[in-house]
Amino acid sequence: MSKKIAILTGAGISTSAGIPDFRGPDGVWTKHPEQMNVYDIDAFLANKEDREYSWRWQKESPVWNAQPGTAHKALVKLEQAGMLTLLATQNFDALHEKAGNSDNVIVNLHGTIGTSHCMKCHAKYDTADIMANLDDEPDPHCHRKLPYSGNMPCNGLIKTDVVYFGEALPDGAIEKSYRLATQADELWVIGSTLEVMPAASIVPVAAQAGVPITIMNMGRTQYDRLADRLIRDDIAVALPRLVDETIAEERNSQMAS
Repeated sequence: MSKKIAILTGAGISTSAGIPDFRGPDGVWTKHPEQMNVYDIDAFLANKEDREYSWRWQKESPVWNAQPGTAHKALVKLEQAGMLTLLATQNFDALHEKAGNSDNVIVNLHGTIGTSHCMKCHAKYDTADIMANLDDEPDPHCHRKLPYSGNMPCNGLIKTDVVYFGEALPDGAIEKSYRLATQADELWVIGSTLEVMPAASIVPVAAQAGVPITIMNMGRTQYDRLADRLIRDDIAVALPRLVDETIAEERNSQMAS
């Protein structure tokens, strides 16, 4: 039976791929706190200008155009080796999906920019299609024809599946993360400051279940004391190395048995 590894990723894995973080010393929101409104559900619902600004900002943001880095690709390797049971992420950049990790293991704790939905009829959209049409429709509304309304278009507001301020986390996401983290042989935290709840609480929950914890982050976190292993190196280098070592160890132990 392969070793089961649960992983929680934060902004640090994506900064290694060129996406500026939001909350760090040079973070987008640290320098421009007014831009937090881009992800404010009340502002989004209240007026057209805020919605148009939110969509435009998201389209022009590095989040939308970023490509997975070496650290993201390393986690695909870990899944292919049959060892990754949970990839809970605080990032909504969809880079784990772009890299090739499967929906079986990914839990988007804060939603994802990759998909969108109608807030009225819940129709699903690929965000890429909406972004491609944004010049023609800067305030996207749902075009789904409703048979019970004489095939009139629904016309509900469309928003990305990112969890905005004022919204609840996706249904069951944190519960699933707790379950799989406590059932794992190891929990790795990659590039998270562990400041944002409830995502950060996965660490003490796993620790209480006796799961050994690795924290890989450039700065200190409030849960360093719970970690069995702390790695302060560059994630783009350190994570691929850790994955390769872990896969090699697993192969050796299986051959020995």
